[in-house]
Amino acid sequence: MKKWRIAAAVIAVSMCLFAPGVHAQDNWPAKPVKIIAVFPPGGSVDQVSRILSAQLSKQLGQQFIVENKGGASGSIGAAAVASSPPDGYTFGIVFDTHAVNPSIIPNMPFDTEKDLAPVMLLSTAAMAFVAHESQPYKDFRDLLAAAKVKPKAVAYGSIGAGSLGHLAMTQIGNILNIEFNHIPYRGGGPLMNDAISGQVPTAIGTVFLTNPHVQSGKVKALAVTSAKETPQMPGVKSMADQGVPNFSALAWWGVIAPAKTPPPIINRMYEEINKAIKDPGVAQKLTMQGMDLVGGKPAEFDKFLKGEITRWAKVVRDNKIALGD
Repeated sequence: MKKWRIAAAVIAVSMCLFAPGVHAQDNWPAKPVKIIAVFPPGGSVDQVSRILSAQLSKQLGQQFIVENKGGASGSIGAAAVASSPPDGYTFGIVFDTHAVNPSIIPNMPFDTEKDLAPVMLLSTAAMAFVAHESQPYKDFRDLLAAAKVKPKAVAYGSIGAGSLGHLAMTQIGNILNIEFNHIPYRGGGPLMNDAISGQVPTAIGTVFLTNPHVQSGKVKALAVTSAKETPQMPGVKSMADQGVPNFSALAWWGVIAPAKTPPPIINRMYEEINKAIKDPGVAQKLTMQGMDLVGGKPAEFDKFLKGEITRWAKVVRDNKIALGD
């Protein structure tokens, strides 16, 4: 009888300890959820965050609020996610720089793989190399020819040092033995503001970011970084077809959460985002800007991210790329 009472007491205590967590997960979300966009307003990360947040608010009947925390190629926003309580009320939308930052930013206040949990690989997309309408280049071959005449004669802007656009152009420089003048910005919004005003002569950014300005005629597209032409920019040839053999580089977007966020909440968030990107209206808003929707599960995103971290660490190391480049 005594042993039975002890066992019953242990079970009762265990239920008291675990029931609140289970209850909280079952009722998630019971209050507004914060979505940290790790780049400033106006760029693709901000736009994706707002499109998803609006749909998630509709699906779950609770507010999903976007908070922009830009700077340091997205690492400031990612640090904010990593330091948030793992209670399911803070998530982040990151860009491909998320996989580069560990190798290019010294002494980051968090460990990308240990302090953050992958939720979903949302999408991938080609980048486009664009020029202000006043520039003389008709296509990417023209730009390469100009760059070969004099080192750093061709200046281009990217969303930041160590961004995929920066690394892509560095690789092209290595392949062709030419040197560009890189001008880093703090996100896609500031970059495109200067690109359409002519403050920076050329720029590289995702099709999602650049295409609206190409369609408006404020900038012209010289090339895309996908292996072949992308449907969103018909007639714009790939870099591989314009003098950079076999070259390709794709941007990507993903959703993260603080490490130790309960798996049931991670999985629920994944399911809700997967449902959101299948909504015709949401899918159209994303795909019309050049995004290929992936919807990768948490484990798939984890594997993908680790591969990207390894891949770009080698590029950064081999080219001695630093934040000031």
